[in-house]
Order: sequence, then structure tokens, then C-alpha cells
Amino acid sequence: MEREFMEYDVVIVGAGPAGLSCAIRLKQLAEKNGKEISVCVLEKGSEVGAHILSGAVMDPIAMNELFPDWKERGAPLNTPVTEDHFLFLTEDGAKRFPERLMPPLLNNHGNYIVSLGNVCRWLAEQAEGLGVEIYPGFAAAEVLYHEDGSVKGVATGDMGIGRDGQPKAEYAPGMELHAKYTMIAEGVRGSLAKEIQARFNLRDGVEPQKFGIGFKELWEIDPAKHQAGLVMHSQGWPLDKDTGGGSFLYHLENNQVAVGFVVHLNYQNPHLSPYDEFQRFKTHPSIRHFFEGGKRISYGARAINEGGLQSIPKLTFPGGTLIGCSAGFVNVPRIKGSHNAMKTGMLAAEAAFDAVVNQSRTGHDELTNYPEAFRNSWVYEDLYKVRNVKPALSRWGMIGGTLYGGFDMWMHCLGVNLPWTLRHGKADHECLKPAADMPKIDYPKPDGKVSFDKLSSVFISNTNHEEDQPIHLRLRDTSVAISLNLAKYDAPEQRYCPAGVYEIVREGADAPRLQINAQNCVHCKTCDIKDPSQNINWTVPEGGGGPNYPNM
Repeated sequence: MEREFMEYDVVIVGAGPAGLSCAIRLKQLAEKNGKEISVCVLEKGSEVGAHILSGAVMDPIAMNELFPDWKERGAPLNTPVTEDHFLFLTEDGAKRFPERLMPPLLNNHGNYIVSLGNVCRWLAEQAEGLGVEIYPGFAAAEVLYHEDGSVKGVATGDMGIGRDGQPKAEYAPGMELHAKYTMIAEGVRGSLAKEIQARFNLRDGVEPQKFGIGFKELWEIDPAKHQAGLVMHSQGWPLDKDTGGGSFLYHLENNQVAVGFVVHLNYQNPHLSPYDEFQRFKTHPSIRHFFEGGKRISYGARAINEGGLQSIPKLTFPGGTLIGCSAGFVNVPRIKGSHNAMKTGMLAAEAAFDAVVNQSRTGHDELTNYPEAFRNSWVYEDLYKVRNVKPALSRWGMIGGTLYGGFDMWMHCLGVNLPWTLRHGKADHECLKPAADMPKIDYPKPDGKVSFDKLSSVFISNTNHEEDQPIHLRLRDTSVAISLNLAKYDAPEQRYCPAGVYEIVREGADAPRLQINAQNCVHCKTCDIKDPSQNINWTVPEGGGGPNYPNM
């Protein structure tokens, strides 16, 4: 069937903080200037917020700019931070780092503990009230190009394709959405952003992007143990000194606590299981007591951009821009990115609005005002101050890197601008060492009370995919899973995947073989990032598939 098409001034891929803020700002500018501008947002999740996963402690600086009256409008920023704790954990003990010695950049007072999914649901309501068209359940699967090579728009994926690649009875072709400008706001390691960065060489001259995998569970705990507004972070156990990462506990309203754990994906030991490190963390005596007698409500996982300023690619291409985590604006030591995502969406909107209303421009050109505005914004300053923290951790490990990072941030707080910018070096997929050279890790069995297995966790992520569809986790070479990954690295995809998607089957005539349980996928993208030969390519499944996160 021939695909139908719709035309807009601006098409935005992804209804996260960046995409929704971009759409809202476009409509605000149109209303203010008495102009008409058509804006469409595509969201692959079944609803806005279904795929949003973040800690999250939110800096309201961008929200204050987008909606100065957000409190009166009922934005779900309900729990101001009241207390900050930072712990260093050993196997059976914990030391609290004195707050007065923490760099002021890391102070969370004035911020809010939120469900970012609920913030996005609220932003979507504001956007639709301004006339933005939002289409959840439609995954942007293909970039469309003009004959001159500029981006024409995107096409949604076909629906009703069977596992064998043939149309089923309910087959429906995708829809093309054409635009003067296409904003890519897919989040971390999006498939369209990856294609566009390669096609237009947007990563030339910048450091490789660095990543972490972040886990989160939402718990309802004993009211006697709950302290609304309490923020806790930790480093140390259970990770070794050469593996970066840390934890968070955020006490929201209604006796709920968000607990999370991040493992930097430049780890070396292929026997390491980030998921099991998270479960082990919760058994620490300083942590476990919060959850004993409580109820686990939800689970999720996703990759996090960690490269910072030196890893941001060129932000524009003919016909569009990268915004939010598609470009990588996370402030790693602050563990915050939503404020920067929102602001970059707003900056791109301002550049696009000027171009759309300028009668001398026909679209599909480069919005060069956007990267210029970024360089002059508080987002750039936010990232510049902490640019050396992540590479320091990679170079000198947890203790040395943390000490250097604290020194570097204190210098900025004291007005001393250190003249160097450290480099990251290797990409994360290049960091694994052969399994034979690294120690195996004996993880304890989950107790079913505080720690849990992967499949029970995936169950409460509400993940669902139509099983009779093409596998969206594609291998460039099917032999590599056994000849390289299993032979040299003991099949690390079995362990770095947080959802049990990858399994080595050792029985049968064709054993050993890799089995891909794609229906379990929570769309974290870790496999696309960490696979040592970059043999796994994450693509979008049918729209509406994946997790359905409530209040995450």
C-alpha cells in the first residue's frame, strides 16, 4: 500500500521533556506573535509518560521559564527537597559525607522530587491546550529525505507485520509526516538520532558519548520510615573501585520512595551484572531497613547519557535538530538532565519559529541559531562547570576520580576556571576485557522481599509487545553472538540486559545459540551501547509496545 502523508511546520519525535517543551514553546511564540504554526509530536509509548524513567530530582529553572505560573497550573512538582545525604558504603558500613564539604553545585535545596512521567503527562495537557497534536502509540521508524539530502520528515512503522516479515490480516502501512523542520527528541541512543548522526557526520571532532545504565524501583514503605523530601545518594559498595556508579533514594509524597542504581557502562568485567549489583545494593544494612515491610510497585531501566559537554554532537542538520537526551545534555554529578532537556527544546523551538515565520526561508535548511543560542545559555554553563568529572572517574577510579571531581567543582564555585578539558578516550563498548582474564562474581539469590529476579521485575514494568512481529533487536551478523561474544566475553549480553532478553541456549542440535526474548525488552538501549562489536542494533518495535511505567 502507498503511504499517506500529513504536512506540518514542525514534527517532533518523542514526547519527553525536550519534545513537549519544544512544542509548547512553538505554540507560545505563535500565540504571542499572532502567527499560525502547525506542530505534531509522535510518541512510541502507549501513552505520554509510558516510557519515561528518571530518578528524579528536578531543577525547576526551565519550568520557571516555560510556565512562570506552573504552581497555579497544578504542575506535579509536589515534594521540595528538604534534606541531602551523601553516603560512602562499605560492605557492612556507611559513612556520611559532611554536607559542608560538598561542592555547592550538588546542593539539591530548591529542587523537587518528581515523577518525570507525571510531569510529562502534565506537559502534554498544556501542549494540547495550546493546539499541539500529540500521537502516542506511533513509533517513528524511518527518516525521510529530500532529493538534495535534507530531512523531509519521518514515517511511522508499519503495523501488523508478522515475525516472518509478511503482512498479517490487520496490516496497516505507516504514515509519513512531512515538516519544514524535524526535531529529534527520542531520548538516549534513539535509532533515528543514531542514523542522522552517522549520515551527517554530526559526531566528527567530538569525544565519544559515554553512558550508564540506570535502574529504578518505586516502593511504598512504612510511614514511620518515610521522610518526604529526603534525598540520599551513595557511592561505593557493591561496586569495586574500578567500576563507576552509585545510588539514589528519593522520598516522594504518599509514603513512596524511588530507589535507583546507576552503573557506568565503561566497566571492564564481562561477568558483571548491573541488575544484580542493584539488587545487592538494596541488601546493605543502611538501605535495607527502608524497604523491609514495604511493597514494590514498579520497576524499570534505561540508559543515561554521561559524556557531558565534550560529547555533544553537532546539534543541527539540514531540516532539523537534536534536542534533549538525543544530543546528551545530562549533568552527571548532579544526576539531572530534565531541566537541560526542556531548555534545549525551547531554544530549538525559538530558532524554528523564526525560520518558519521568515518568508525568505522555505525550510529544510540548518537552524544555526539553535547551537549559537545553546552556547550562550545556562545549559552550556551548567555542563561546562562539571565537564571534567566523568572523565576523571574513568581515569582514576571511584576514589581518585571523586576527589578530583570535587576539587574541580570547588574551583568553579570559587571562581577559578581551570583551563583544561579532560578527554574520555574509549567508547563504552571498547572497554570489556576477556572473560578469562576477569574474576567471576557470585551474586546471592534474590530473597523475594528486598531483592528480586529479572523476570518478576519485568512483570511489574508492565512490558508488553505483540509477539508475532519482527524482532526489533537485530544482529548485523548472527554468528558473532557465539564466535566472539560467547567465546571471548562469556556472552555479556546475558548480564548487561536488565530484562532477560538475551539467553544462551545450550541444548539442541544447533547449540549453543543466542535466543532473543524481544517481548521482554524495556527499551533501555544498553545492548546497542555495550555490545563489544556493535553487532546489536536496537530498532523500534510496533508503536505502543514496551513498558508502561506508572508514576516513574
